[in-house]
Amino acid sequence: MRHKHREGVYKVSDKERILIVDDSINTLEVLQRNLTSQGYKVFTASGVGEAIKLLETLTLDLVITDLRMPKVSGMDLIRHVRENFKDTEIMMITGYASIESAVEAVKIGAEEYLSKPFTSEELFAAVRRTLDKLILRRARNKSTDIAPAPYGIIGQSVAIKKIFSDIEKAASTSATVLITGESGTGKELVARAIHYTGPRASSPFVPVNCGGIPEGLLASEHFGHVKGSFTGATETRAGFFQTADGGTIFLDEISDTGLSMQAKLLRVLQEKEVCMVGSTKTRKVDVRVLAATNKDLRLLSNKGVFREDLYFRLNVITIDLPPLRERGEDIVLLTYYFAAKFAGEAGKSVPSFSDNALQVIKNYHWPGNIRELENVINRLVVMTDGNLIEVPDLPSLMRFSALRTAGLNRPLAEVELEYISNVLSSVGGNKTQASEILGIDRKTLREKLKKFKLDDES
Repeated sequence: MRHKHREGVYKVSDKERILIVDDSINTLEVLQRNLTSQGYKVFTASGVGEAIKLLETLTLDLVITDLRMPKVSGMDLIRHVRENFKDTEIMMITGYASIESAVEAVKIGAEEYLSKPFTSEELFAAVRRTLDKLILRRARNKSTDIAPAPYGIIGQSVAIKKIFSDIEKAASTSATVLITGESGTGKELVARAIHYTGPRASSPFVPVNCGGIPEGLLASEHFGHVKGSFTGATETRAGFFQTADGGTIFLDEISDTGLSMQAKLLRVLQEKEVCMVGSTKTRKVDVRVLAATNKDLRLLSNKGVFREDLYFRLNVITIDLPPLRERGEDIVLLTYYFAAKFAGEAGKSVPSFSDNALQVIKNYHWPGNIRELENVINRLVVMTDGNLIEVPDLPSLMRFSALRTAGLNRPLAEVELEYISNVLSSVGGNKTQASEILGIDRKTLREKLKKFKLDDES
């Protein structure tokens, strides 16, 4: 589900189904035209009796009803929907607004109340708020028994279902796959899914963090070395590619390799053979290569820091993982999944979340994606007293702050300090994860921590 853009246009990923009930034909036509323009599937009824017949034959997400209608009123329709259709939300609109009628409508089950005349923007905002509450409730109900997909990925959004389809297609081939996406989106999970659902599932899966190996050891680690080939080489040792022979090697953060290593990797992809450090003989290897990056390799190749020919070799099949903020209801599913996981590890009962807390979690931008969400929920489970997590329990950077909103007269250094502190807090002090979220390397982060006199014990 996607929310309101700055220009005021509301879009939906799926056609949510809305029933409008009003005895005015003109009102029905205007509301139907406006809501259809926003991507909703809209049905109309000129009275309560007709509306009930449609409710019994259609699956509807939202009923928008007028208050005053002949024979049976909108209040009676609200009661009927609330008592017979628990998975349908209700909004009331009326030209006879009063505090009493608004209170009564909300009391018996209406989520929103609009007084005529109202603008299109007011209508769209009220509809979006109401449907978002429905999404949260549905996700919360599903999450009580949610389990990961066979390859460990949780999600039911349109975006993640496309990834499931991409995994199945990639698994059925032996082609090289480039997995792209922001840090923390689950690129290694996707790589494992491709391997373990493909024909090489019984062979090794070897993950390699390209950014975690010193430049001088890259060739030795990847291709192995013979005894005596360099100081400290006391024995002959196979590299990652030999270990993965017959299976899959996963080159994570491939963009962190230097040009020299890129040339060696290109030769392996072209010739399907490796040469150990200190040896003059090559050895054939049967390895499927999966690579991942959180950077734009095409842009890096244009800048001359990533080989274009290697980019084309890697970019046979591309799977682009969506950031968590674009996965809608998956955020709530993951929230409850992690809550159950960490509650079990801590020997505690699984906590519940207030609607407001879930709304804040769902609307937060999650720069660290799933990894950040996992850390936040872990901390909430451990640190929150009681079984209900509410908005004040959430990390401060997720909550509304009048000072942050109004603080446009603050020095840049103060804002930077606050943001770095909040990001560090959100990942439990893990500086590697924090540097990835901030988009800087660990050295730069250490320098900033030293500058701001923050603890930097690494």
